[in-house]
Amino acid sequence: MKKVFITIDVEQDCPPYLSTVKGMEEGMPKLLDLFASENIAATFFVTGQMAELFPNLMHRIVNEGHELACHGHTHRRFDQMSYSEAEYEIKTAAAVLRQYASVISFRAPNLSFPDAYLPILIKNGFKIDSSIAKYKISRRYKVPVTPGLQRIIVSFCCICFRLPFFLTRFRLKNIENLILFMHPWEFIDMSKTGIRFDCRLNTGEYAFNELKRWIHHLKKENYIFLMIRNEIEFILTD
Repeated sequence: MKKVFITIDVEQDCPPYLSTVKGMEEGMPKLLDLFASENIAATFFVTGQMAELFPNLMHRIVNEGHELACHGHTHRRFDQMSYSEAEYEIKTAAAVLRQYASVISFRAPNLSFPDAYLPILIKNGFKIDSSIAKYKISRRYKVPVTPGLQRIIVSFCCICFRLPFFLTRFRLKNIENLILFMHPWEFIDMSKTGIRFDCRLNTGEYAFNELKRWIHHLKKENYIFLMIRNEIEFILTD
């Protein structure tokens, strides 16, 4: 069975370069409308701050059958925090997000979370960590086995949705568990913001149309669309 997990990292626009929230105001509704029209469920890794600022979007995520997950509280990098700072960040975010739903999945900003901090996740009731990207780690790196915590590795960089589909489609071959991630701000035109070129490249309608192409192709290839928390459910029922 081929599975695809669409995941969205929900934060302010392209941190740390901007502090605007057009992705929340315009990008999130577009994504939710698209997923509703395609009848697919996704996982939204949300910062506590964005949940506090946009409670209506949190209700919409949950009410429309998606998974609400944790992306830290402030989008600070965990590899630049002390252990106690990381504990506070995760505990604070969890308290905010769990006002809306049961939250068991976590992803660190910048896909960077020190292995030494994994016990913090378990202590705060998380069962899944998706803070590792296949394209960012050495082949020699061995993902540590952490009892009580399922580790899920991201397959592709978010920019894949902003490149021509024919350049990225070939990478789907022989991948049965596909973990994709994106940000709401990528579906807003960032061309005039002055941010890094790779961050503003093909943002807006181009990215949105490419995402639709990906979804239609994956359906044609008989992928099943799942949420991250479904991985735990599969393990428990197998």
